[in-house]
Order: sequence, then C-alpha cells, then structure tokens
Amino acid sequence: MDSAAATLRAHSEFRPTAESRPKPVLRDINRRQTLCSTCKLRDLCLSEGLDIETMRQIDALVTTRLSLRKGTTLYRVGTRFTSLYAIRSGSCKTVVLSADGQSQVAGYHMAGDIIGSGGIGTGVHGCEAIMLEDTEVCALPFEQIENLSRRDGRVQRNIHRLLSREITRERNVMMLLGTMRAEQRLAAFLLDLSERYHERGYSSHEFVLRMTREEIGSYLGLKLETVSRLFSRFQREGLLQVQGRIVKLLDQPALKQILNGAV
Repeated sequence: MDSAAATLRAHSEFRPTAESRPKPVLRDINRRQTLCSTCKLRDLCLSEGLDIETMRQIDALVTTRLSLRKGTTLYRVGTRFTSLYAIRSGSCKTVVLSADGQSQVAGYHMAGDIIGSGGIGTGVHGCEAIMLEDTEVCALPFEQIENLSRRDGRVQRNIHRLLSREITRERNVMMLLGTMRAEQRLAAFLLDLSERYHERGYSSHEFVLRMTREEIGSYLGLKLETVSRLFSRFQREGLLQVQGRIVKLLDQPALKQILNGAV
C-alpha cells in the first residue's frame, strides 16, 4: 500500500462504522456509544483529567450523539443555543453571513473540537455549521454542563480551557487576514493542520484536506486562483506534494520560514 492510500485509509477511521452509518437527518445513537469515559478523544475534549465519579456525571448528561451526512447543517444563524457540540468523528466548517447574503468560512473543525460556543453570550448561534464529510457529534447540554462546572472546579477549568482555545484560534485567523501575505496564510493553515492532526495521533506530514480550494480561500481571505497558484508554487518548490485530496508536507522547516517572513 502506497503512502497516499495509507493516509486516506487512516483518516477514514474518523468515519462511522457500517453498522452506525449516518442517516440523511439527525438521529440518536445507542447511548453506550456516547460515553465520554470511553472516547479516545476525551483528553482533547471536556473530560481531560477528570476522576471516575465526575466522568460518570458527564456521561449521565451527554446522552445524545448526532449523525450527519456530508453537507448537512447542524445549526444555522439565529438558531436558539442550547448545547455545545463535541465532534467525535469527521469534520465541519463554520460559515458566517454578511448583511448582503455573502458567506465566508470562519472556521475548520475536526474530531476533538467543540463547536457552538459563540452562542453562549447571546443565546442564539451567530454562524452555521456545515459538515464537510459524514460526521458524528456529541451534544453537550450547556445548562447542565454549566451547573456541573459550578460544583466541580475541574470541569470549570476544562470549559475555560476549551473556550480559550477557540478564542486563540479566532485571534490567529484575524492575524492571518490582517497582517500576513498570501503565501504566509497558506503556510500557516497547513502547519496548523499538521499540528492538530499530530495532537490526535495522526501523521503530521500527510493528511486529507476536507475543504475545497475555494473554501480554503474563503477561510484565508484569498481568491481561488491565488490558492491554486500557491499550491502549485509550493509543490514546484518541493515544499509539499498534492495527490487528489491528500497533501504531503515535504519540507516543514521551509514552510515555517515562509510563515515567519524569512522567504
């Protein structure tokens, strides 16, 4: 098996098994499959560092796992906020809409991420979450999670850590859009993906791009033509190799030099 095929196979582990393959609409899945205590991504999520009793309390709250097909919308702008959503498998993008109806990709989220926190302050969601592939999410009922956090400081710290992570990511995106040249933006995007996949136990050098070139351009504030030109340039210069949706980073130090403005 060549490396590209191996990468595609490895990333398919994020997808549901045949027995639990998603339906076209949201549905509940067997509760035994939703336990935070048995999830391999728990250290990236709400359950990091919790004792057995606290884990049991969280397991009692998180009773629903939702399964969505590629292209399905989990929540839309103006939808009432009731839950945070932990991505158990798959990936999605969050999209914001301008006053004239134009959309822009505001975030790329993968297994282990929690989405929906933007609705905490206003009580409604300010963006929409659209699945980039068949995806499963665990619904975290916010009012009950918040009550638990008041009783257990460790849960509260984990919530603060997760919110801080999202704030930091949004700040980094603002820096991308406000101060970086086009090639720095793409280098930063690829290096960020590399680090995030590494945190999840996957290869940091070879991974599947779930967003299209157009979606990447929307996220980075670049035109489609610019994104395509930069991918071609990076490949020509030996920084990466593209085979379909699979990207292999061949020279991460050089990408870091581009990010730091040394090239």
